[in-house]
Amino acid sequence: MRLSLHLGLALTLAALLAAGVSLLWTPYDPAALSIAEKLRPPSAAHWFGTDHFGRDIAAMLMAGARTSIAVALVAVGIGMGLGVPLGLLAAARHGGMADEVVMRGNDLIFAFPSLVIAILITAVFGPSAFNAILAIGIFNIPVFARVARGGALSLWTLDFIRAAEVAGKGAVRISAEHILPNISNLLIVQGTIQFSLGILAEAGLSYVGLGAQPPTPSWGRMLAEAQTMVTLAPHVAIFPGLAIVLTVFGLNLLGDGLRDRLDPRLRARA
Repeated sequence: MRLSLHLGLALTLAALLAAGVSLLWTPYDPAALSIAEKLRPPSAAHWFGTDHFGRDIAAMLMAGARTSIAVALVAVGIGMGLGVPLGLLAAARHGGMADEVVMRGNDLIFAFPSLVIAILITAVFGPSAFNAILAIGIFNIPVFARVARGGALSLWTLDFIRAAEVAGKGAVRISAEHILPNISNLLIVQGTIQFSLGILAEAGLSYVGLGAQPPTPSWGRMLAEAQTMVTLAPHVAIFPGLAIVLTVFGLNLLGDGLRDRLDPRLRARA
């Protein structure tokens, strides 16, 4: 349990550190072209080699981390900021019209995969990182709404909630003061999971050309550009692929570790 938490935290911090450092420094300009240096293998001069345009892959990975993490983080923020209040509203009005509207709206969004939503959005507004954030964020809303509603429903029947009702507190105040703090562990764990899925979704959208557009670096677009050169220069595809795999793996381990640490039932069982 501790090993998975620490390993997940280390991998996640490594990705965040790469993104943060790229704001101030990269070994080369990630957008600088140098055809004379194209497809160079990893070396002391270019740690991860260069791509077919002579761009430094290490610099592109660092800048791409910034793009992927920013898109995923904002998308999770949108999902949590809108989904959690909707879930709390549905739980407070369980069985009523508000509950029915929220849950049927969730079902409607779940009926369309995030990629389909992204295609619809980009067909209207054009491909961009902003539209990728919008597509992933919309898909995150019902996820957090369901988690918040499920956690809140299990609390509304407890004695301390009944006591708050007897004391004259309304549903909104009870949700904010008593329900939300007691489901925060569920939301934190779900947030790390959706963060990892957001990075994966951003990479997938960029891979098909619906995410961040050139010259903004993106791990998914790096993979798309490298697919025709895998046999000639495998490092061009290996390193962005590893960046995606390790970051998503680290966030999943972090989510599992946090769940084990924050869930009192799992702590008691351990």
